[in-house]
Amino acid sequence: MRSLEGEWIEAERAALRPWTREVPAGPAAFLRWFEALVDDGPGHPGSMLDPLAERASLEQARWWMRQELAAEAGLDAMVSLTRLRMPDVPRIAPAAAASESGRILRLGHALGADGHANVVWEALAISNLGVAFSLNRRYGWHAVGALGVVALTAPLRTERMRRTLRRLGLDAGPNDASRTRSETAAWIREVLVPRVEEDAERAPLVAEGALLWLRAAARCARRYRDELEPHAGAH
Repeated sequence: MRSLEGEWIEAERAALRPWTREVPAGPAAFLRWFEALVDDGPGHPGSMLDPLAERASLEQARWWMRQELAAEAGLDAMVSLTRLRMPDVPRIAPAAAASESGRILRLGHALGADGHANVVWEALAISNLGVAFSLNRRYGWHAVGALGVVALTAPLRTERMRRTLRRLGLDAGPNDASRTRSETAAWIREVLVPRVEEDAERAPLVAEGALLWLRAAARCARRYRDELEPHAGAH
């Protein structure tokens, strides 16, 4: 199983090579490149979920959240083990990444989406990606990149689900997106970018981790759309 896991990760890395060959190593350029990953334009995983937030029924929202809860299962392991293995990198997981599971769990409880019945493989793949990054020392900087992009996209992700809950008349809880964004921006500038500046060879590894997470999230978003809006892909 460990061998198959390694083959899967390496195949994913190979698929991304055209996008990671030219990742900038200079601190200012890398900062701009990394922050641009939050762009929520057409084709971004998040943009595919907007119609679901606007139109999902209660049962559809429960199914959607059940997938998200399963996908989050590997995040806690990635946060904890990356902290343990890389203690010299302060605040290895931004507050947004470290608390993402808690926010998703609270929203899941509000929807009554507990349990892992009928979880699709795309959601399990995100969880498995986090576990693979956690358990393999050679993917340490990939884990850092993945945590960074989780933190960047967390405010948009949870706000979509909060919007869905409010539309359905359920308690969506407080919105702390502004604080999360500022904390994440500070972490990227003060922690992540200086580590890339110390060693330029880290830049493509961090970039691969971020892009691998986004690639897995895009697969999930397409599956959600196809399951809940089966005719959306035809337009």
